[in-house]
Amino acid sequence: MDVLYETHGPIVLLTLNRPAKLNALSYGMIDALLAALDRAEADPAVGAVILTGAGRAFSAGGDIPEFAASIAGGADLAARDFSRRGQALTARLEGFAKPVIAAVNGLAYGGGCEITEAAALALASETARFAKPEVRLGIPPTFGGTQRLPRLAGRKRALELLLTGDDFSARRAEELGLVNRVVAPAELLPQAFALAHRILRHPTALPHILAAVQRGLNAPIAEGLEIERAEFARIAARATPQIDAWINRR
Repeated sequence: MDVLYETHGPIVLLTLNRPAKLNALSYGMIDALLAALDRAEADPAVGAVILTGAGRAFSAGGDIPEFAASIAGGADLAARDFSRRGQALTARLEGFAKPVIAAVNGLAYGGGCEITEAAALALASETARFAKPEVRLGIPPTFGGTQRLPRLAGRKRALELLLTGDDFSARRAEELGLVNRVVAPAELLPQAFALAHRILRHPTALPHILAAVQRGLNAPIAEGLEIERAEFARIAARATPQIDAWINRR
């Protein structure tokens, strides 16, 4: 199976599972990951998702031989099969209604880096390495990397990575805002689960916070504040018991 689906109470662990190929994102893997996200979102018992990779890589990026075959078929085929599919995946992760935590265990190149950019939160092993190597193939990133990385890291810092293709460390990824925290390899999944459990202490507001941030991030501030008010209005009545409990706490 290209993607393993494991349930741990209210948390689903999704594992990219092509270790012999460094979890390269084949069309089948992308489709399987989209299906797994649909399954997790539809299950009311699932509160959060952790995404990691099997073996020594998180994901080394797109499956280049498969992509090359699409390129050989013409620009329209390449755009449909590769770019649109990859952008659909990262958009799905970015707009997911439940928190997604990327647990980056190793190489996160190309599409693997773009998945990390799109996830709501990310932890990285000290041994993880990141890169935007598409420029070496003579193409720009195709899964959203030209858009999300500048928003996370700033235009000039992102362009240095996009234009050189140089790899960078987990610590540098933390400095750039690509990951929240760097941890020892043995602590990666335990820390990801601990973070998920801390988040799930407050389940009621989670989808509304995620929606407000995602929808408002690139909007003018006035529009973003309208989005925030709308999300508050959707949840305010349901929050009354929690507000009352807070007022009456001892």
